[in-house]
Amino acid sequence: MSPVNTDELEWALMKAERRVLEIQTKLHRWAVDDSHRRFDDLFNLVADPAFLLVAWDRVRGNKGARTAGVDGKTARSIEAGQEVEAFLDKLRTQIRDRSFHPVPVREQMIPEANGKLRRLGIPTVADRVVQASLKLVLEPVFEADFLPCSYGFRPNRRAHDAIAETRYLASHGYEWVVEGDITACFDEIAHPALMERVRNRIGDKRVLSLVKAFLKSGILSRDGAFTETRTGTPQGGILSPLLANIALSVLDEHIAQGLGGPNGTSEDRRRRRRRGLANYRLVRYADDFLVLVFGRRDHAEELRDEVAEALKPMGLRLSVEKTHITHIDEGLDLLGWHIQRHRKLGTDRQYIYTYPARKSVRSVMRKVKELTGRQNVGLSLESLLHRLNSVLRGWCAYFRPGVSNVAFCYLSHYAWMRVTRWIRRKHPGITWKKLRRRYYGGGWWPATEEAELFNPAKVSTTRYRYRGKLIPAPWPTTA
Repeated sequence: MSPVNTDELEWALMKAERRVLEIQTKLHRWAVDDSHRRFDDLFNLVADPAFLLVAWDRVRGNKGARTAGVDGKTARSIEAGQEVEAFLDKLRTQIRDRSFHPVPVREQMIPEANGKLRRLGIPTVADRVVQASLKLVLEPVFEADFLPCSYGFRPNRRAHDAIAETRYLASHGYEWVVEGDITACFDEIAHPALMERVRNRIGDKRVLSLVKAFLKSGILSRDGAFTETRTGTPQGGILSPLLANIALSVLDEHIAQGLGGPNGTSEDRRRRRRRGLANYRLVRYADDFLVLVFGRRDHAEELRDEVAEALKPMGLRLSVEKTHITHIDEGLDLLGWHIQRHRKLGTDRQYIYTYPARKSVRSVMRKVKELTGRQNVGLSLESLLHRLNSVLRGWCAYFRPGVSNVAFCYLSHYAWMRVTRWIRRKHPGITWKKLRRRYYGGGWWPATEEAELFNPAKVSTTRYRYRGKLIPAPWPTTA
């Protein structure tokens, strides 16, 4: 085979992205205009060359592109072994003649901070491309139905929006919080209930059977044992977050439709408060959610039981141990942040503050400690600094819009101390004078000609603007 013409592929990708965006915009507009419309002819779009090419580009650019599925192939090995065009043509033919069948995902256990293991399911590259194409087709349709309270794995939305809304609501009287934790959410979603929700919008049986095939593809463990997937959407698949949002939207709708929910008017809410009844709002990021209550603790307790009942039809359970009821003055953790109300120093006024949670600080310190451990003494200082800087920059960028200066200064000192200890371990007996001349450029901060240790203490903090319901979809709803 002749080598891939990179310029031609990039030009084809630009045209494909334009075509995909145009079709997605139409799908989204139709879905917004008619909330009961069912889409009956989407299968051809899944196999469309433009959708598959854009899907391939998303898969190739993903962090997991270097991870192989059960067939041992990665995106890079496919690029090296054959033309991308030939790979996509073959995939398109298989989809169109219905000979494409997902293979089991490869099981990979990921350690969590609490010491437990979380299961990831790694699909093959071919399955990832088809899932990505399916997502390109389905996402604009379901985004028309998703409510503003949900922020996880949705276009133009991020964790900071969920934190900003929590802070906004807590500062406007929603002081009691139900901190929800769903037991093994991605593993326990009931397939029949999920598919029923998908059918509410999708009438194309070929698309439905493809979605169901991915749900039922199974898991292959390291020892070669095959496990059927009778429930859940394995984490690791490109389609899984969208399907999880479709399933969890039952909770969004339950809260929105209830008395005292966000759909009521300001007069309705005032009337309920006068009668001693509660108002409440939901903030959800994937399977992490808070229900904020304007009322009393007993209102929050009643709501916790109500939420548990709302999740049951989807096969989901609230974790009794991890679902807490908290007052905003006690503080709570969400998405790596700690949110708490307390008095501003020097005043008698109280405000809601957002800090990096202690767990998040410990997590980044653990990464710094691992990178500067004995096993990396053989690295050059330049290589070590590049690795450290990647971790420190990413962490500080995430926590910059908050009250993070104290955490940044602490992390700065800790990183300096660990690098200094790493240098002393690399060169036992080195004097401070030699160490500073050789590794600190005569100063007091680790640096080489090519790299310098990133200093978190120099990162200025900022405020994240609360966007509320103003977050736009990536597809315009007006012609």
